[in-house]
Amino acid sequence: MNFAETDDQKALRAQARGFLDARWPIERTAALADGEGFARDAWPEIAQLGWTGISIREEDGGSGLGFEEEAVLAEELGRALFPGPWLSSVVLALPALGCAPDLAKEVLTGAAIATLAWAGPSGDYAVDHLPTGIGRGKDTSHLYGSTWFVADLALAELVVVVGEGPGGLGLWAVRTDDEHLSRNELPTVDTTRRLGSLFLEGASGRLLAEGDEALALAGRIRDRALAALAAEAVGVAARALEMAVAHAQTREQFGKPVGAFQAVSQQLADAYIETEAARSLVNWAAAEIAHGGPDASRAAAAAKANAAEAAVRTCERALQTHGGIGFTWDHPLHRFYKRAEWIQAFMGWPARLRERVAADLLDEPGR
Repeated sequence: MNFAETDDQKALRAQARGFLDARWPIERTAALADGEGFARDAWPEIAQLGWTGISIREEDGGSGLGFEEEAVLAEELGRALFPGPWLSSVVLALPALGCAPDLAKEVLTGAAIATLAWAGPSGDYAVDHLPTGIGRGKDTSHLYGSTWFVADLALAELVVVVGEGPGGLGLWAVRTDDEHLSRNELPTVDTTRRLGSLFLEGASGRLLAEGDEALALAGRIRDRALAALAAEAVGVAARALEMAVAHAQTREQFGKPVGAFQAVSQQLADAYIETEAARSLVNWAAAEIAHGGPDASRAAAAAKANAAEAAVRTCERALQTHGGIGFTWDHPLHRFYKRAEWIQAFMGWPARLRERVAADLLDEPGR
């Protein structure tokens, strides 16, 4: 595979970085993270940029690109520590809402924020099985159940619920203003991306997919999400490394920059190698998903496991490079570290993902 960036990808990266640097500097994100969180009225501006429909066909209102471009944007959003609901709306919910074009249009235009809830007995986001535990009453449009750790739930007007019903696995769209739906915000290490718990007590749900169709759709969403999280982790790691290198070049001890000391330079070199290796895995996963390759699930799991760990280790090295100042609340590094930790935990810890990759390899014919 040729992973060199195309002209479209370079243009998208440049546009995204310029916009995010100008409109979403880390100071603004920090203020929102320590306050009320992302402002709902800022979302339409993101939709106007076309970022909600990058991999949607032009005839359906999107940009007509693909998941490889979506991964480029995910990396830039991670680099900027963007606090908006792009992951939840575009990566998690929108593929399912494609089964209901009118609902998908609401997300594409910025009229609605959406998220996805995998409903199970304990809100399990493990990737080696699909969770269970949501049922339906006599009226098949009434949903019952609960789940935890739903990204950006407080902001969402639409929730795609994935769970088990009488017809097998199903995906339903639920409006959050339904009187039979309630939600609570959960404490989380990363307040730039908040989580919530969802409770359904007969909420009206619109069926999007069921049975084998739902199983295939949920699998595609899972792979997209893991790859997007991996791309975001690469962006987090790259930004933390940039800050560490800049500090190492300007901070002096004993009459020379601290970067001249091997104990510092070696750590930063290792972080660079790990970040670039993670980027290669992200490129592989994005290409497999974009082109429907046979290794899409394996690549996405491998990319997320590797990139999340690389991001956490890079942030830790950056904190050590900065010394005492890196551990202060006013310095932005702790926010990148928290996002890296959030990514590492969401939708499967690295060990679980590697178990899945190993099982997939062992199941291959001829092994």
